[in-house]
Amino acid sequence: MKKYTQVFQGTAFSSKSPEEVQILKDHLFCINADGMIERAVAPEDADYEALLDLYQGEDNFHRLADGQYFLPGFVDLHVHAPQWAQAGTALDIPLYDWLNTYTFPIESKFSDLGFAKNIYQDVVSTLLANGTTTALYFATVHKEASVLLAKLCAEKGQRGLVGKVVMDNIEQTPEYYRDADTQTALADTEEFILAVKELAKSTKQGVYPVVTPRFIPSCTDDALKGLGKLAEKYDAYVQSHCSESDWEHGYVQDRFHKNDAFALHDFGLLRDKSVMAHCNFLNDDDAALFAETGTAVSHCPISNAYFANSVIPIAHLHSKGVEIGLGSDISGGFSPSLFDNARQAVISSRMLEDGVNTALPADERGVPHSRITINEAFYFATAGGGESLSLPIGRLTENYAWDVQIIDTALPSAKLPIYDSNEDLHDVFQKIMYLVRPENIREVWVQGEKVHSRV
Repeated sequence: MKKYTQVFQGTAFSSKSPEEVQILKDHLFCINADGMIERAVAPEDADYEALLDLYQGEDNFHRLADGQYFLPGFVDLHVHAPQWAQAGTALDIPLYDWLNTYTFPIESKFSDLGFAKNIYQDVVSTLLANGTTTALYFATVHKEASVLLAKLCAEKGQRGLVGKVVMDNIEQTPEYYRDADTQTALADTEEFILAVKELAKSTKQGVYPVVTPRFIPSCTDDALKGLGKLAEKYDAYVQSHCSESDWEHGYVQDRFHKNDAFALHDFGLLRDKSVMAHCNFLNDDDAALFAETGTAVSHCPISNAYFANSVIPIAHLHSKGVEIGLGSDISGGFSPSLFDNARQAVISSRMLEDGVNTALPADERGVPHSRITINEAFYFATAGGGESLSLPIGRLTENYAWDVQIIDTALPSAKLPIYDSNEDLHDVFQKIMYLVRPENIREVWVQGEKVHSRV
């Protein structure tokens, strides 16, 4: 019988489809040296008992305790890593004012590598502790600090996709925080891409460079054009903000006489490896373009409640074939937890469907067919995020990475209300999704390596 690097035994929850959660009861997960799930063995499979006999008692055998379950690691598709320093601050002011009064001053400090290291270490560790095994990060305009963030992801074991932010438009960026000029922005981006690609050669779980125009207002046409060429040259990931708020959406229409999606596409920035944050104001033509190009939407439900002036019709976009994942949008979103964002995604969708203006009749108040379920929110946080990045992550099935969080529902200090030892496992799953707190996440593994544990 083939020898495996690690064997895990326990009950797992994984997305079979956006609507259906697959329950893998008492399965054995056989992990190879590359950190991939080579086999998932059910109790009824012929060699289940033989594998148990072979591995039980060995150091590389891990059996979950009663009340513990496996979930796939979460995939956070939108994190502003430097903004961890201001999380929970000034969420009651308009986006434009928030950026200029709080965000840009904080981000400008990342020219200091000591300051950057202190915050970047904390944000990576915090996300891992919240079950996020893969994160798509905006850094800052500073090349050296952005490379540092990628190095910290590599060291701490998180799968990090990191972007050096480009901001060269002097009309929409403060003098103290922008790229020196367009040529410097593009040259720094290319050097950053090459540095992270070199780092990736020695990083088991993977780190990836991301072409990152902050959003259209912060960039000149020449920068956007040059970034599109770099994305093509290096087959790189691309991230930006797209049609987020009334102000930003209107700005792009005034400048280009088209919506963000088509403007970004004209610069070569919509591709299969593109992830666009927010996208609240996409219309059906925009959605069709996203589906055609393979561009994904990072849905940031908590942040949207503060800054997007709207509720995104996420169910509608998904029905149009657009790939969807979840993002925390630290710090426009105050919580580093995708559990919190999955919950808010469900809440926001129900408010969109039911409507909020009680002056209107019930049948005119909302947008029909807008709600999503917790199963769909879970899918967006896991498998949907993996599909958005075109990586084999987010599912607990063969040929996917062993990226997992071990959830303890019986923890005395954070016990979930499960009183029947035979409670339906679908109900257990729902309780996990709605009630888990960080202390319930006992261990986190990425690519077959333990990267976080709580004593």
